[in-house]
Amino acid sequence: MSAPPESDAYGAPTRSVAIHHVRAALRGAERHGKDITALLEQAAIPPQLLEAPLARVSPQQFARLTKAVWQALDDELQGLGPQPLKVGTFAMMCHAVVHCSPDLRTAINRSSTFYGLFPGGPGFHMEENPAEETNEARLVFDLTAFDDPDHYLAESATVVAHRFAGWLIRRRITLTRVEFSHPAPPHALEYDLLYGAPCTFRAPRTALVFDRSLLELPVLQDESGLRAFLRRAPDDVLARLDYGSTAAAQVRRLLGQSLPDRMPDPQDIAARLAVSAQTLRRRLAAEGTSFQQIRDQLRRDVAIAALAAGTTSIEDISHQLGFSEPSAFHRAFKRWTGSAPRSYQPGG
Repeated sequence: MSAPPESDAYGAPTRSVAIHHVRAALRGAERHGKDITALLEQAAIPPQLLEAPLARVSPQQFARLTKAVWQALDDELQGLGPQPLKVGTFAMMCHAVVHCSPDLRTAINRSSTFYGLFPGGPGFHMEENPAEETNEARLVFDLTAFDDPDHYLAESATVVAHRFAGWLIRRRITLTRVEFSHPAPPHALEYDLLYGAPCTFRAPRTALVFDRSLLELPVLQDESGLRAFLRRAPDDVLARLDYGSTAAAQVRRLLGQSLPDRMPDPQDIAARLAVSAQTLRRRLAAEGTSFQQIRDQLRRDVAIAALAAGTTSIEDISHQLGFSEPSAFHRAFKRWTGSAPRSYQPGG
């Protein structure tokens, strides 16, 4: 049996990516007349999944698709900005920031200045007011020049900025909240998983809000760390790391850490969280979910990653996820994604 798919910093498998994001990532390439089927094939994403509303792809597939669109358009804005931002721009910004920034405040300001040199690039700036009692800093984004009906770049820019800033200081930046100028999208429930913070919509501006004291922390990365970071890009910054602090996120992490061994039951998880099974059930219900839903979502994400990798048989995946027989896994997978497991395998 193969090892479980890649995990996040907490030990739980990274979350799969909804097909909505795949369509959004392709929108700019489609506008520019690129062969969408060829791009999907480069990412090992079966083209028929675009027509399946419940379909999802693995984080690795999504990262490959992002790189394929970058290369096809020579544009890190993926055809959604007023002008292309040539591939390599982000890497040069990283080099400009890492070697000349003593602290996070300087690094953010330098990166803002760097992107300000490119007409049509992502605009952002820091706002901090020491007189405020809230002790908040805001990283404010100006994305008004983008033709981005899916709000894909708003999500991407904020996620990349958050992950990059945390990488610079070698710690996760806990966000106070995230503000978006666009309306709440149908997939808004996934935002908590991306940011691990309350999200508001139809705000005056799009912004990441966090404790101002973090700006004083030193930049700890160096040349060797940057080389490794860029080799893994964009995988690390786009991965759906489970940052949620809810009871549901805790349950998912504990379940994920158990793979590929026996999947714990609710009583086991409750004991590890030092609460009763009834208390855990009540907390999950208050968050609009249940142990069964969380377990199914985890199984779905693990199955999608394993099927896409093409190195594990359906029978082994079924056994790893605790199904009594492959036919039960087939039925569950079709209920989760609307498609049969074989359609997610390479050449399926």
